[in-house]
Amino acid sequence: MNMISKAALIFTSVAATTFALANTPVNQSAVAAHTTTTVKHALTLKDDSKVQLKGYVVKSVGDEKYQFRDNTGTITVEIDDELWQGKPVNAKTPVTINGEVDIDYKPAKRIEIDVDAVKF
Repeated sequence: MNMISKAALIFTSVAATTFALANTPVNQSAVAAHTTTTVKHALTLKDDSKVQLKGYVVKSVGDEKYQFRDNTGTITVEIDDELWQGKPVNAKTPVTINGEVDIDYKPAKRIEIDVDAVKF
């Protein structure tokens, strides 16, 4: 094999491996939610779209579900208890949440955000 062929083979192998690693679900979720969106915009997105929202958790609606509000509207968010990190939050505490849109169509269309991380 000549030197150019070896170099091309090595380049192709490295490029394919790099793309495969960068395209894993873990890395996509870490990169995808950097741009902050609004509640109004999140309500128009497709199921499983990654979002980052800044606003306020205004009240609990039960079973790890909360009403989240920004200046464009409100949406239900599901936040696992451990994501609170033991920090007290009230309706005036600004938070940033990262998660994904969760759309359910039965019995009626319902749009929520399944939260992956809460920043205070």
